[in-house]
Amino acid sequence: MYNHAPEGYICPFCLIVDGVENEHVWTKQSDIFYRDEFITAFINATTWGVNKGNAIIIPNPHFENLYDLPLDYSVKIHEFEKSVAIAFKEVYGCDGVSSRQHNEPAGCQDVWHYHLHVFPRYHNDNLYAMKRTATTADERAMYADQLKGYFLKL
Repeated sequence: MYNHAPEGYICPFCLIVDGVENEHVWTKQSDIFYRDEFITAFINATTWGVNKGNAIIIPNPHFENLYDLPLDYSVKIHEFEKSVAIAFKEVYGCDGVSSRQHNEPAGCQDVWHYHLHVFPRYHNDNLYAMKRTATTADERAMYADQLKGYFLKL
């Protein structure tokens, strides 16, 4: 329903779930800090300003957007969103947390696989005024390792 993926679309998030690293995927397997039978969570390959270590949570099966997402997957994603928010507070020491999710071109969706962004927030960080910048796997490693350690302790 309300799908916009072009014909022959190679889904980078499906490749992440399948363990593939190639030219279609900025995210590396080392960026993944949580995976179960329903969802995968990883450090975003891009960042905004001081909000480094922001996460993306995806359903493992391919659902293009919110309209296609089954309720049981939505529940799993949003339950884990709360866990990530608490982890950010504990591990990053952030002042708050924001989440956002985009659907369709007019909603700023640019990957045609449902995904939820979770951001650590800091007082006066101007997140929504910042431009997105690419990061390297080495820059992301510290954040992924910190969150892996946090979730292993639970």
